[in-house]
Amino acid sequence: MQVEALPSAVRSVVQSHRCGGRRVGVVPTMGALHVGHVSLMEAARRECDFVVTTIFVNPMQFGPNEDFECYPRTLEQDLQRCEAAGVDLVFTPDAAQMFPPDAESIVSLTGLTRKLEGRDRPGHFDGVTTVVAKLFNITLPHRAYFGQKDYQQQLVIRRMVSDLNWALEIVTCPIVREDDGLAMSSRNRYLSPADRERSLVLFRALSMAQQLAETGSESPDSISRQMQQLIGGVNGVDLVYSVVADCDTLEPLVETSERAVALIAARVGKTRLIDNQILRFR
Repeated sequence: MQVEALPSAVRSVVQSHRCGGRRVGVVPTMGALHVGHVSLMEAARRECDFVVTTIFVNPMQFGPNEDFECYPRTLEQDLQRCEAAGVDLVFTPDAAQMFPPDAESIVSLTGLTRKLEGRDRPGHFDGVTTVVAKLFNITLPHRAYFGQKDYQQQLVIRRMVSDLNWALEIVTCPIVREDDGLAMSSRNRYLSPADRERSLVLFRALSMAQQLAETGSESPDSISRQMQQLIGGVNGVDLVYSVVADCDTLEPLVETSERAVALIAARVGKTRLIDNQILRFR
């Protein structure tokens, strides 16, 4: 496995493989890799000839009061996970390489990024789309792999790729959960034992939403309210949003739909968690 920190070196390696007719897959990450990330790398390994993983804690997508400084950085362990998953090349740039002092350009969407996560975290998605656009231009992938846990993020990136006519397929892989249902996240390590137990209410709320949708007896708005009530009943969990929305537009649904997703964000203690569930209404 090759490890490179310079964008020019990564582009040169990838171009040589593309010229040889090999399909390139990329898995963009911020490191602190867990089994969920590994599942993305393994999917890329199955479907592509050459696999790149990027590890970069992107300062541009953190707000002024967020956890950039304390975000977990575990490069040595991350590289071991990448190698075990069959990754061919790991790109590990620093902030000065990705965002030189004289840089002036950003990539910004005007619709999807103003909802849900974007409403609660102003500027967050400008940081995401800008860094992902740069990573795509450096790694030149045919396919890019993202997790469903960050549902709005993968939707925003799909829109960016479509709007900018990139010849690139976005692959969204299923959420990987702990045995008790908690969605795997690098931020789970922030949770105290008590907060870890409280956090399970998110999965319970989504499971309830799925059960209610399958009965066909509840409207999307009613399901949203019941999720809010369940989460609101747990001390130490501060609900940010809980909604049943259209899978493509993220607009709250009034009537049942074949394209529905339940989305939740909450602060459990000091840790902000997100989760979601695709709903199947009868």
